[in-house]
Amino acid sequence: MNRERTGKIFLYVLCDILFIELAFLAAMNIWYTGAVPGAHTIAIPNAAWIWWSRYMAIAAPIVSLIVFSLFKLYNNLWKYANFDEILKIFVSTTIVFIILYIFDWLFLSPKNIIQLSRRFLVIAWMIETILFSFSRLGYRALRRLLLYFSHILSGKAGVKRIMVIGAGLAGSNIVRGLINSRIRDRIPVIVVEKDPSMGNTLLMGVRVVSQIDKIEELAEKYKIDEIIIATPNSSNQELRFIINQCTQTNCTLKIIPPESDISDGAYNTGVRDVNISDLMYRDEVSLDNRNISDYLANRAILITGGSGSIGSELCRQIARFKPRLIVIYDFYENSAFELETEMESQFPQIPFYVRIGSVLDMERISETFVEFKPQVVFHAAAHKHVHFLEDSPSEAVLNNVFGTLNTARCADKYHAERFVLISTDKAVNPPNIYGATKRVCEMIVQRMSESGATKFMTVRFGNVLGSNGSIVHKFKWQIANGGPVTVTHPDMERFFMTIPEACQLVLQAAGLGKTGRIFVLNMGTPVNITELARNLIRLSGLKPDKDIKIIFTQPRPGEKIKEELLLDSEKENMQVTCNKKIFITKQPPIDSKQLDENLKQLYNACYGSRETLNKILKRIVPNYTGMDLRNDSVEVMSR
Repeated sequence: MNRERTGKIFLYVLCDILFIELAFLAAMNIWYTGAVPGAHTIAIPNAAWIWWSRYMAIAAPIVSLIVFSLFKLYNNLWKYANFDEILKIFVSTTIVFIILYIFDWLFLSPKNIIQLSRRFLVIAWMIETILFSFSRLGYRALRRLLLYFSHILSGKAGVKRIMVIGAGLAGSNIVRGLINSRIRDRIPVIVVEKDPSMGNTLLMGVRVVSQIDKIEELAEKYKIDEIIIATPNSSNQELRFIINQCTQTNCTLKIIPPESDISDGAYNTGVRDVNISDLMYRDEVSLDNRNISDYLANRAILITGGSGSIGSELCRQIARFKPRLIVIYDFYENSAFELETEMESQFPQIPFYVRIGSVLDMERISETFVEFKPQVVFHAAAHKHVHFLEDSPSEAVLNNVFGTLNTARCADKYHAERFVLISTDKAVNPPNIYGATKRVCEMIVQRMSESGATKFMTVRFGNVLGSNGSIVHKFKWQIANGGPVTVTHPDMERFFMTIPEACQLVLQAAGLGKTGRIFVLNMGTPVNITELARNLIRLSGLKPDKDIKIIFTQPRPGEKIKEELLLDSEKENMQVTCNKKIFITKQPPIDSKQLDENLKQLYNACYGSRETLNKILKRIVPNYTGMDLRNDSVEVMSR
């Protein structure tokens, strides 16, 4: 025990001795001056002085110190005291006076020193309880008083004024943590609660209002700097309603996400900034872990493009199902090195291998299949930046189309159990080279599913938040640099999904085992890109169109205003799976021989003119609307 703690205990002991003596003296004075019915004198008799000074003045402190020690009242951190500690005070002081009453009855009454009424000891007990409580809880009462005045002065003192949304366990712990924090840089000013019965009450001295629909007005009225959303059990609809209001303020937003465990007084535990993922308002993914484990557990897994945004998250999630080993096949060694370091740290029990190579190198990828004999292959390797690929179409075709063909052929040749292609909504009625190449990849997978024991399947979904090169990263960079934020068109819409959610659904879809099918992930409601930009600006504590301008540029070549998830022909065959977030569709039939011939011509066209390449792509994908042919005379590549 350190010196400071010893000093506090010594001070408490002295105070307790003093207070119980004062309690008896005050009770004697009240009793004998006639203030209590039943008293018969107006002065304290000598017998009472003898009773107290010779006996009770010694017995009372001894008994009280023993009882208080047994109740461990000297071990409490009183600045964090709650109702349990108050109850302990009440019980312990009651026991002290019961023991003193028994002591008087057994040892002092036979001496005929003085006859005392029980009401006398009740008065002493009440005074002692009040004095003891004040000595322990007076510090907190003083803090509440200082907090009240700090609310008035905080606007001038540079202290952040906090609004807490939610007066439940999470909200009360946030308020307690803010109040008890030694760093007085945040002051809880108001708590907003949806329950009308809590309106016009106090939570640890902080006012509670039930005006959940007036967050913007309250933030302005109370000059709020930061809002903490402490409603971890709110429904998706309730959270959407709250966040929509919060984003209309100029406050910094923080949130306790679902399933956070907020311990008493721990302000930082589980509290994080509101991010753009929270604004997607998506329900939690429900997985059939048994189904996923059946095809991943104790299997060799190969992930091409494994160090990218999707590939690396697949690694993390697959590792939870205890595969025999995981192999990352990627061309980019820096990101692969970072992923290897992470995986070895987080999943040391899972053998993890990295092989550097291109999916265009058939010999290299064949070596990898021979070495590890993967049973499940996730093909995530692809060039994906739409505007870059419009300028380098042959690279898009070679890497995306023929890289997929090489990997699929190896999966078939070396008897992999499953091959899963990661596709995109841009493959539907593609206006750009990227979407066209991914549609061809889907057709290749369909072609490969016609023979052999390997199950070939495609999983198609839209944009993922936080992926490398996503629009969110671009907007954040523009905001950090003072703007403007550039949006190509005010009506531009995109489907969005978080990386973990997308990967979870990929694993679930792959477990359904329907070869030759396309699994389409339910992306929810498309997001308006302009509104996305505005929300990102607000989350940065700035005002759209005032602090950060939004300007509209023209859509770039190959860019759609609105994305689609299904072809018209696919919609007719669409079925709902056991998971409501995954749909399954059967692709329209293809002429396998014609596709094989077209692929040969497409490969040769990669070394010819842009016009030829474009012509063959349109032949393979009839609903491809074509690339920009302003540079038709320029050869696509020269090798």
